[in-house]
Amino acid sequence: MQGKKKPERQCIGCRESKSKKELIRVVKTSEGDIMLDRTGRKNGRGAYICENEECLKKARQLNALSRSFKMNVPDEIYDELERQLKNDK
Repeated sequence: MQGKKKPERQCIGCRESKSKKELIRVVKTSEGDIMLDRTGRKNGRGAYICENEECLKKARQLNALSRSFKMNVPDEIYDELERQLKNDK
């Protein structure tokens, strides 16, 4: 008998599929706020990214959050996400 299937998500920066637990969720709330969601349980549209600054830089270059959330994401949001990533380590 096979074990329980582990959910996988794709990083918006490096485009690699990884276990959901290895990635950080970036969520857009119904109010339009964009923030890191370490729990993975906040309400809203989610996008996943690896827990390193390189993937965030790639996501910024590819404008990946704007495509994922179907809205224009300003550079200040990326700066704030980068600060949160550094502070959480």
